Amino acid sequence: MADTEPIEIEPLAEPMDEIEPHAEHESDEEKRGPSRKDRPTGSTHFGDTDFSVADEYGDATWGEVCRTCCCHTPVEWAWLSLGIVGVLFLLYFFLFGLDLLGTGAKVMSGCTAGELFGDDTNPIAGLMVGILATVLLQSSSTTTSIIVSLVGEGGAVSVNQGIYMVMGANIGTSVTNTIVAMGQMGDGDQLERAFAGATVHDMFNFMAVAILLPLEVITGYLNHLTAAMVKNASTKEGEKWEGPVKKLVSPLGKRVIIANKKVTKAIANGEKTCSDFYPMNCEGSGDPTYKSCGGNFGLIACDKDGNFCPAFFSEDASASDDKVSGGVIFFISIIILFTCLLGIVFILQKMLLGMSTRIIYKATDVNGYLAMCIGAGVTMVVQSSSITTSTLTPLVGMGALRLEQMFPLTLGANIGTTLTGITAAMVADTIDSLQVALAHLFFNISGIVIFYPIPFMRKLPLAAARRLGKATRVWRGFPILYIFVMFVLVPLFFLAISALFEEDTKGFKVLGAFIVIVTGLLLAYMTYWCMYMDGQEKCGVCMATRERKRVALNDLPDDMDFLKARVEALTEHTGFVVEDEEEAAAKEVSEEEEEVNA
Repeated sequence: MADTEPIEIEPLAEPMDEIEPHAEHESDEEKRGPSRKDRPTGSTHFGDTDFSVADEYGDATWGEVCRTCCCHTPVEWAWLSLGIVGVLFLLYFFLFGLDLLGTGAKVMSGCTAGELFGDDTNPIAGLMVGILATVLLQSSSTTTSIIVSLVGEGGAVSVNQGIYMVMGANIGTSVTNTIVAMGQMGDGDQLERAFAGATVHDMFNFMAVAILLPLEVITGYLNHLTAAMVKNASTKEGEKWEGPVKKLVSPLGKRVIIANKKVTKAIANGEKTCSDFYPMNCEGSGDPTYKSCGGNFGLIACDKDGNFCPAFFSEDASASDDKVSGGVIFFISIIILFTCLLGIVFILQKMLLGMSTRIIYKATDVNGYLAMCIGAGVTMVVQSSSITTSTLTPLVGMGALRLEQMFPLTLGANIGTTLTGITAAMVADTIDSLQVALAHLFFNISGIVIFYPIPFMRKLPLAAARRLGKATRVWRGFPILYIFVMFVLVPLFFLAISALFEEDTKGFKVLGAFIVIVTGLLLAYMTYWCMYMDGQEKCGVCMATRERKRVALNDLPDDMDFLKARVEALTEHTGFVVEDEEEAAAKEVSEEEEEVNA
């Protein structure tokens, strides 16, 4: 066999690192970006790749804060002014999106939400009704106002049931800022912080209900306390106060769609069904108005003061048509919210980029009890805890507001939102409605007394929120699963079980008891599995696997381009000829033809 000379491989004329690969294969220096390791002082600045809100930091002085905020060049002032204008512009449409979100939800599910209310429910069912109604209506203020009016109008709902329902409304209202947190899914760090900032509201409400609901069932302390407070009180007719934010956003929102809240109240009272509001008899043709329709509308209404109808109003619409319109508005509002959220976060990041975290934390380091007052005051003004918490959630995601500061602001928002119910109760017919509104206030105060003053108790909702935030790091789809399970599946399950026990038939009660026993055994097994059979680790591995598959599929095109570039560079250097599939197939065909001809 003839000797073959070994092939000498010369070094590449151009290093292969110069090939432009996928972003993840870039040089460490380009990929890393600014870092505190590059600074002689080792200080952390906003926007650093190794930025972490959990890091220890030195305390800044207020003088440093003032110099950082107020000492700028004319060019910097111009950019800051432009940024502030951009943030305010996007914030207006963010609030507009929240307004459309609530209105669309009311139109889409107004009939269903009205059917949920009733007095033939037990405490658990009352709690679940409050949760589901608030999730459907996307407004605890609306749910509380309906509950208060139902308690006051002929006793459609008893005081006890009203108290249980407002507890549920307290839980359901936190779904809005949890949805807003999902707008930061594009960045794993921001999503983790934002989701923790949103769910600290959930954890406080769940834990407060877990303690105070059994206490109320056993002792009735909220009922007795508020009954004593309203013993000599009286209500009078008056106008409902509308906050300044509503006055700014509502004019534009009313041009798009207006929800008819009378539908939900009438169905809840048992006065009408959804079909009784259709068809609408509007006089004339062409452009309908409030007066031409006689003030009688379906799920979508017209404006009484302006005597005009919104863009999505149709005089010939049926209930299903209006529900579709509500669904379309709900979808559009989600798009508006996420778009404005991304814009606000982008601008604020640019404005804070390079600023020392010591300065940011000093500026936002407010005493917890003062933060509660701020949260309560802002919520009283905007008339919505969802607006307050949803606006603060992106700041937590950016790292500009720590979770420890978000918690008392959220507690204050819980206090501030009770003003809506108290205002509605002031113009109701009976004292019972005022009693329920005050019970809502003292429920939140009781929860704060339990979970905030004592540091150990304060850590419980904070630790639970952080664990939920870390779960998003393992799997980006976790927030969707969390919202579906905690705000839809669990309330529906408990409501269904309660309905079985409310039936007079013994068979249904036995079935309910059997399901409760099986559910209890399953929960006990799951607890044992998680604690003693590595269940938590297995769940973590499962979610991590799903996340790796998602990332691999997203990066596959870029990775293939990178590998092709490497192969081409290697082929060009070695001189090996790599035939394309088409060329190889054509060559095989030609060889076969030659064999046939031969």
